Amino acid sequence: MDISQIEPKIVWKNFAALNAVPRPSKKEEKVIEFIKNFGENLGLETMVDDVGNVIIKKPATAGMENRKAVILQSHLDMVHQKNSDIQFDFESQGIEMEVDGDWLKAKGTTLGADNGLGVAAIMSILESNDIAHPDLEALFTIDEETGMTGAMGLKPGQLQGEILLNLDTEEDDEIDIGCAGGVDVTASQTYDLTESKGQIVRIEIKGLQGGHSGMDIHKGFGNANVILGRLLYTGVENQNIQLIEIDGGGLRNAIPREAVAILSVRNSAEFIEGATTLKNAILEEFAAVEKDLHVNIETYSSTDKAISENDSRMIILALKAAHNGVFRMSPDVADLVESSNNIARVELKDGNLRILNLSRSSVESTKFAVAEQLKSVFELAGMEVEFSGSYPGWKPRPGSDIVKLMEKLYERDFGAKPHVVACHAGLECGIIGANYPEMEMVSFGPTIRGAHSPDERANIPSAQKFWAFLKEILKEIPKK
Repeated sequence: MDISQIEPKIVWKNFAALNAVPRPSKKEEKVIEFIKNFGENLGLETMVDDVGNVIIKKPATAGMENRKAVILQSHLDMVHQKNSDIQFDFESQGIEMEVDGDWLKAKGTTLGADNGLGVAAIMSILESNDIAHPDLEALFTIDEETGMTGAMGLKPGQLQGEILLNLDTEEDDEIDIGCAGGVDVTASQTYDLTESKGQIVRIEIKGLQGGHSGMDIHKGFGNANVILGRLLYTGVENQNIQLIEIDGGGLRNAIPREAVAILSVRNSAEFIEGATTLKNAILEEFAAVEKDLHVNIETYSSTDKAISENDSRMIILALKAAHNGVFRMSPDVADLVESSNNIARVELKDGNLRILNLSRSSVESTKFAVAEQLKSVFELAGMEVEFSGSYPGWKPRPGSDIVKLMEKLYERDFGAKPHVVACHAGLECGIIGANYPEMEMVSFGPTIRGAHSPDERANIPSAQKFWAFLKEILKEIPKK
């Protein structure tokens, strides 16, 4: 099916146009210009702020001038992840899409439905001439996925709206009223290189699901860096391991799908035998959720120098000890992950080591408890540790007028009660709310699966439901 033939056509048309523009996080220049031109070509007041956020204003339709002003907010950037066998340049290529039944997906890359469908919906409202709405401010933020620097750079007083609708939730029956904060924890060290003394082995892990390091962290998916650490640990006591290279994972907010390590061991046959025994146990452990997991352990040829046995031991012990996954479930909200950590990226090359983590929590003190525990482990292993990119969570306000309105409209139009929830992902509402504490905020969106991974896909009927819901909300916004 041609994407241009899917209903609602206006939304999918704008999504296709958006996805033709390269927009990986930190590289949003082209999409900023695209959205700026979009607003100006409609004759609407359009501005780009100091950090690159785009704000487009549209006056209320006739008869809606006395309603509360609404901010429609989504982020322009997308997670750039691809399968290892795909050649793709996110900085120069548009996303290649295909329809698979009720789902839209990309060909071997992330789709960008997170948060491109929200952006496309806002674009569709802005260009419409038959949808009732109050005064609107469309806020398109940048760099949500790798630091939320757009939301952080938004200045007080730039927005006048009283209600913010964030269109960045991935279950169409949920109304989100709270989220987790996060902090990046980076461990690093530089080691002297020496000649390797043993036989060379290569370990490769691939085929894991990956996924969102917040929304999927409780699902028991495999983390390639954690699995790699377990396999390395099998030889840490008697194999005189010298690490040569590690390349595991990618972005902080994506659960690692692949990892490779090259190392020197005293006896390759003995090491491979022990690691293979553990490999088989790991495959059995993850059989229910990681059906495509593959672990290859084999002899290898390498002339690269290695780091010392002692330094290698410290790295392996740190990988084994560092917390990954759920740290604590919320005692206040049923089934909500309160705090977690994702060991997102492990890179060792030419003696230079970096281990990247993203720690999340809806409770600020617990967020730093997780981060400080990681810091303690890595410092005990002789590494330097830095905290960066800290952002606050969003405290729920379940009794707000906009939440009550959305609950009523959802039940009226869809014949069921929505789930009013908080999520274990980072939404920009927490940051925006710090500068606009009186603003009512809520997040919702269409159903998206596999966000932050090449398996990302958007449910087409759900997008139709989301679009209908958004139009009804705008029509029913209360009076000032």
